[in-house]
Amino acid sequence: MSATTTTELTYESTSRMVQTRRWNIHINEAGSGEPLILLHGSGPGATGWSNFSANIPQLAQHYRVIAVDMPGWGESEAVTWQERDHSTALLDLMDALELDKATIIGNSMGGGTTLRFGYEHPERVHRLITMGSSSGAPTLMGAAGLTEGLKVLQKGYRKPSFDTMRELVDVMTFDSKFATDELIQGRADMVTAHPEHAQNFIDGTGKKPVVELDHARLREIAVPTLLFHGRDDRVVHFEHSLRLTSLVPNSRLYLINGCGHWLQIEHAQEFTDQVLHFLRNS
Repeated sequence: MSATTTTELTYESTSRMVQTRRWNIHINEAGSGEPLILLHGSGPGATGWSNFSANIPQLAQHYRVIAVDMPGWGESEAVTWQERDHSTALLDLMDALELDKATIIGNSMGGGTTLRFGYEHPERVHRLITMGSSSGAPTLMGAAGLTEGLKVLQKGYRKPSFDTMRELVDVMTFDSKFATDELIQGRADMVTAHPEHAQNFIDGTGKKPVVELDHARLREIAVPTLLFHGRDDRVVHFEHSLRLTSLVPNSRLYLINGCGHWLQIEHAQEFTDQVLHFLRNS
């Protein structure tokens, strides 16, 4: 159980490393009680803290919150694209933290891991929550190739300048007021600090999906599942969550107008309120 209180919630006060069977994984941890594991998206400079810092303080008032940097991101150990296995990394982390079960909350790529973990290790999950996640299959209404957002995301790995990160944060949001200089610089600094992460991501582009979903197995997920999506997401079309809702039996979809890919940042209070309501009533 974490000793950190909600009055001390900074990146530094919640930060620690966890040695698992395969990887050394960085987490930000706060609160106590039932565990919530937060999984970030795939963008350059992404971390558990950068994706969820607006939500962690309120969630940590009620739960033990663990925001993870997946291997290959943030302060966690580097992995090649051939070694990358987020479902196994999550299982190893839960074992190292001695967590029998947890609710998993994932943004974008992290949502894919959430769903995959849900059908691969059903005995280890209470509930599943995703936001802006792909179904892993083509859509009817979305882009046939890379979306506008994914093109900028890949550019960010190759050219992690302040200007590119500004472009990235802008395309991830509906309202550009969320593209603050602090957020932009933080993402750029994280990429610069760990060039091995960026290179490993670039090396794997087009060779192996970051997270691969088995549609037949999505139907096996029995736990309560809540899917969020922004109606104006330019990275992952909201049709993906419509498909996921049709595949995951005990699921519901929360769709927000005037919202881009970073729903949990743009609509932080609404997202947190709905998550807490779902957790208390499922």
